[in-house]
Amino acid sequence: MRKLLLATTNRGKAREYRELLAGLPFVLTTLVDEGITLEVEESESSFEGNARLKATSYAVASGLITLADDSGLEVDALNGEPGVRSARYAGDNATDAERVVYLLNKLSTVPQGQRTAHFRCAIALAENREKVTVCHGSCDGVITFEAKGSGGFGYDPIFCFPEYGKTMAELSSEVKNQVSHRGRAAREVYKVLKHIVE
Repeated sequence: MRKLLLATTNRGKAREYRELLAGLPFVLTTLVDEGITLEVEESESSFEGNARLKATSYAVASGLITLADDSGLEVDALNGEPGVRSARYAGDNATDAERVVYLLNKLSTVPQGQRTAHFRCAIALAENREKVTVCHGSCDGVITFEAKGSGGFGYDPIFCFPEYGKTMAELSSEVKNQVSHRGRAAREVYKVLKHIVE
């Protein structure tokens, strides 16, 4: 069975991809599993640019079909911030909890009706440097006033789906994978991977 390299060191993200891509005839492996220590700096100005950069760099380094994503949160009241800087928004070494607090503080004076936000995800699948496919997914929600829920990671505890009345961190993984930005992009990637196998 062929290996598919997940170019991430984020355990939460790797776990989600194992659920999202279950049933494909690939062995999912990670940078840690493969002993790859190469660090690729996310220097592009778009989610797609960063995803492409990571996928091609790690595909060349590993010789494996590589999946890399870049995703983040765009808050309308902050003119689209944190955007591509979502992971580094509160500083390079901030924890998820610190990032959440930092963002909530920035929105402390923004009223209920003006807290709309969007999660965006670009997933790049690289067979080599030339052969790259990019799939996109997004979802819309509202930033809460406090963190709720223990599931997920990143900004999930403050991103609320009004139709469920729950944050992403309060949803079951089944529901989250249906409605999330990553889930939507991954369904497109699933089709591409099936095509590669066939």
